[in-house]
Amino acid sequence: MFFQQARLIVLHAVPMLVAQLAAMGMMITDTVVLGHYGTEDLAAVAVGGGIYVAVLFALTGVLQAVSPTVSQIKGAGRDGEIAGALQQCFWLALCFAVPGVLILLHPDPLLSLSNIDAGVEMRARAYLAVLAWAIPAMLCYRTFYAFCNALGQTRPLVLISLGSTLLHAPLSWFLVNRGLGVTGAGIASALISWCTVICGFFYMRTGKALAPYRLLHDWQPPRPASMYELVRLGLPMGMSNFVEISSFTLTSLFVAQLGATAVAGHRVVANLAAICYMPPLALAIATLTQVGFAAGARDWPRARISAVAGLVLACAVACLLGGALWLGENAIVSAYSNDPAVRSVALSLIIYIVGYQIFDAVQTIAAFALRGYKIAFVPMLVHLLCFWGVGLFGGWWLAFRGLAPIAPMGVEGFWLASLLGLALASLLFGALLWHRIRRDL
Repeated sequence: MFFQQARLIVLHAVPMLVAQLAAMGMMITDTVVLGHYGTEDLAAVAVGGGIYVAVLFALTGVLQAVSPTVSQIKGAGRDGEIAGALQQCFWLALCFAVPGVLILLHPDPLLSLSNIDAGVEMRARAYLAVLAWAIPAMLCYRTFYAFCNALGQTRPLVLISLGSTLLHAPLSWFLVNRGLGVTGAGIASALISWCTVICGFFYMRTGKALAPYRLLHDWQPPRPASMYELVRLGLPMGMSNFVEISSFTLTSLFVAQLGATAVAGHRVVANLAAICYMPPLALAIATLTQVGFAAGARDWPRARISAVAGLVLACAVACLLGGALWLGENAIVSAYSNDPAVRSVALSLIIYIVGYQIFDAVQTIAAFALRGYKIAFVPMLVHLLCFWGVGLFGGWWLAFRGLAPIAPMGVEGFWLASLLGLALASLLFGALLWHRIRRDL
């Protein structure tokens, strides 16, 4: 059964990885285009993009409650309840869009956390002001995205992601080089966001695979009880997402105090780290689906085997990624920037993401497997301890205060603390998953 579950996870994860890498192509495009356009614009997209991603992932984290909910409904054979669960999550998406837009239009509390260069801050504000209008579209699309993952329907996600990236690349290049800089990149991203959500609703209306669920028929009004259940499960998931992503966002804000070169080099490595996160994330999403199906059917041995298969696959992929980064670091960094100072900073940081690949893979799979069991609150506490406590606070201390006899380490302090935080997270999440599995032995 192990190989059968591993095969199911891989078959689900591969198209998900293609979709995620295609979506990542937009961030890569912006980083590369702005890296050759100007260091301040690259630094601005590091700061502004970090804030945007943190806000978006915090809100979509709550909406991801639709994934374990739908997978367990499907596993239990209650297909008639699926449309209602999705529709309630769309109502939540529209509710959450309001604070999301307001935060991006008024980012002063977040920007005040660090003394950012005036030119970088001005550009980051302009970038966020444009991206604010992408929030409603992105929240609705991410709801559709999580729903399709819950059913293993990955084809529309691949097609939409590939099409979006192919459209975004020339549009972003054109707008940036027409003198709009980082604002042009924001306009391109906002336009593409609305295209994706339109495609998602079109597929829900016309796609044959989703037709039996009648997703857009008999539309339900907001139902407080159903929405409460989604929020109760989703809030810890959203908080976990926010903690994980915001630790990198706040790191960018703190690193900005070290100058545009430091934050630009940090952006390059953070971008590489995000790319390396995609394969374990794809495997984690597929693992959640398989664990959710099994849990819904009360097939606990299959749930256990699915979780173990996900861990084994992710660890193997992590080893390959770490080796590739180590061997190709010079060529990879050179592709991102033609500034020797930025390349020097980036090269000094790559060793840390090489080192934490295995820990990141374990904590990601274990956390998502726990979500498949609808366990989210204690994992949220682990994320708080490891990402904010060890990673962020520890990184700030190492970067600006040092730890005797170690002098202040600058930007490297944040990456060392991140490595230590991920190592601790992998141990704690592994223990939590093992405890849950043993309950059903």
